[in-house]
Formats: sequence, C-alpha cells, structure tokens
Amino acid sequence: MIDSSSFQGTGRRKRSVARVKLSLGQGVITVNKKSLDDYFPRPSLQQIVRQPLEATQSGSRFDITVKAEGGGIAGQAGAVRHGIARALLAMDETLRETLRRNGLLTRDPREKESKKYGRKRARKRFQFSKR
Repeated sequence: MIDSSSFQGTGRRKRSVARVKLSLGQGVITVNKKSLDDYFPRPSLQQIVRQPLEATQSGSRFDITVKAEGGGIAGQAGAVRHGIARALLAMDETLRETLRRNGLLTRDPREKESKKYGRKRARKRFQFSKR
C-alpha cells in the first residue's frame, strides 16, 4: 500500500504476473496503458477480469491500473483477476468472505509441465513401430 487512497495487489496465473493498483475513481480499467477492451478483446476475458468487482458490487467505485507481463492473454486475465481481488482485500478486510466464496483469492496452481529429454513434449512419446 503506497498511501491511503491507493491499494496494491499482485496476481499470478501460469507464467503471468499482474501488478494491480486500485484508486478511487469512475471505474476505468487500464492494462499496460491500454483500455480493458483493447487489451483483452474477447468478452470472456473481460468478464474474468471484472469478476472480483461484480462479486463485491464495486464496479464503478475504483480506477484500476494494471501492469501485466509474461504468459499469454488468458493467463494474464487470470492474473489480473487475482490481483484485483487481493487489492480489494487490502482495501477492506471484510470482503474476504465474499471473495473467498467466489474462489477469487485462491491462486490457480496449475503450471505447464516441463519437457522431458528424449521426448517431443512433457509426455508425448515418439511413434512406436513394431516392424
């Protein structure tokens, strides 16, 4: 937390990390200096990002600035959602139960399995030929 008017949260998903800054405003969401609609063109990703705000009925109370890096856009959307939830929690501890019930505070632990030597991918084998 920088000062009393802005709150921060860090969200992670897959290889993505999102640093979220929450401040009082009109409900403008900016991701990497672009609007939410420009950065996440798919409506499903925009919905993922807005989930914590809808769960706490605080959609138009805050301006949100995000710096997202790493991974793809789906992972970044999940990371932004996690970061917004953590920033809301830093602002108001009474929201913990609501955010927890909606599964927004839990970091999704699924990661890509690393490639194994002698194989094409993590589990894929080369084609077996009997003759």
